[in-house]
Amino acid sequence: MLSRLMSGSSRSLEREYSCTVRLLDDSEYTCTIQRDAKGQYLFDLLCHHLNLLEKDYFGIRFVDPDKQRHWLEFTKSVVKQLRSQPPFTMCFRVKFYPADPAALKEEITRYLVFLQIKRDLYHGRLLCKTSDAALLAAYILQAEIGDYDPGKHPEGYSSKFQFFPKHSEKLERKIAEIHKTELSGQTPATSELNFLRKAQTLETYGVDPHPCKDVSGNAAFLAFTPFGFVVLQGNKRVHFIKWNEVTKLKFEGKTFYLYVSQKEEKKIILTYFAPTPEACKHLWKCGIENQAFYKLEKSSQVRTVSSSNLFFKGSRFRYSGRVAKEVMESSAKIKREPPEIHRAGMVPSRSCPSITHGPRLSSVPRTRRRAVHISIMEGLESLRDSAHSTPVRSSAHGDTFLPHMRSSRADSNDRVAVIADEAYSPADSVLPTPVAEHSLELMLLSRQINGATCSIEEEKESEASTPTAAEVEALGGELRALCQGHGGPEEEQAMVCLQNPLSGEPAH
Repeated sequence: MLSRLMSGSSRSLEREYSCTVRLLDDSEYTCTIQRDAKGQYLFDLLCHHLNLLEKDYFGIRFVDPDKQRHWLEFTKSVVKQLRSQPPFTMCFRVKFYPADPAALKEEITRYLVFLQIKRDLYHGRLLCKTSDAALLAAYILQAEIGDYDPGKHPEGYSSKFQFFPKHSEKLERKIAEIHKTELSGQTPATSELNFLRKAQTLETYGVDPHPCKDVSGNAAFLAFTPFGFVVLQGNKRVHFIKWNEVTKLKFEGKTFYLYVSQKEEKKIILTYFAPTPEACKHLWKCGIENQAFYKLEKSSQVRTVSSSNLFFKGSRFRYSGRVAKEVMESSAKIKREPPEIHRAGMVPSRSCPSITHGPRLSSVPRTRRRAVHISIMEGLESLRDSAHSTPVRSSAHGDTFLPHMRSSRADSNDRVAVIADEAYSPADSVLPTPVAEHSLELMLLSRQINGATCSIEEEKESEASTPTAAEVEALGGELRALCQGHGGPEEEQAMVCLQNPLSGEPAH
């Protein structure tokens, strides 16, 4: 009897689980892990696959069965944290944004951070004024299609790419103008570096928004950045608290408290309300980790933190990684030949549905290929407009660096700053909390009226956007007719999936 129990327990421990991790270029890494494998084991596998040494800025994100996002804890079992049925699906993302991304030691690290910020720009997390948005988009164009070539880039070529949740014709013309006249000769690495330098100066750089309400019931977005804690309301940053002014973070149920100690012994308690207790706990844990990473001098100073005034009551949490200063010191000691980078071209994807321009080159060796997902109607438009030739990046670019731009963020005494021309409103599908069904339907309707493209994640949340079998067949027939009409190789490269995405898919 005892031997049977022991053998059953042994089989349970030896059981393997399939894990798929979506990378920043939308490729996927698939592996198997043991039941008791810790998060650190999976993270080390990924970093080895990516040839990444400056890995402390990154993390693995997943969504639980209640649609709440989490960061995978490296000291705990992967299987126990996910609480869902295998195969497991997660995302590799930037967790701690570098205070100065241009100062990262290796190009591969800068490239991965570039991909993350490009996602932030598309999803509305990195919101900025129109002039800044045009320059950032032009850098992306230069990095991914090279110098402007009238033979390859016809009139209106910038409108084929989706950089932001919504575009205007005026903005598209400005993007093309900058790309044509100001960026010629920049290599992909140089354009990415200039993109990072510009992005770092923006008020919403590094913002991973947590939707909350203030004590008056007004909607707000809370976030932790390399420079401190910020609160965004409308098109303004209404609070900016430097990390050395934050004395304590606490939560009780859905209520989040931030204790602030400023000059002249001035003490403030900021209070906000999260949608759910789970969302509030996630907000608190993110705050504890960010404060430890950016504020402390060394990881030996990290202490276990309690969510309550009484240590034996409430939740307890301890940040388990290195701090920013240690990471930078370690990076300075890296001495190896720079790893080869296979940059991805601009293609339609789950996060950035831009028109396809030829076969895709993965930024890292891919363990398996997957079909490129495009929303149905956008896929039809892509096929109609894909007759022009594929742009080829020139290898004879010169290196043109912009002067290093330091962040000109306001002093902590200046609390209110205008961050953009419009209100801060990142897509509901990428927020780290559950979203009510009625608000999703309103958001989708609003974005469709404004001419914005909806991502696959947004479409899957609304039953109204799910096509019937008859609609899929009808659209499939139109696609076949279009392909027969063009008959070129580019149409074969554009793979349009007329299927629903998997449920439980991680938000970006």
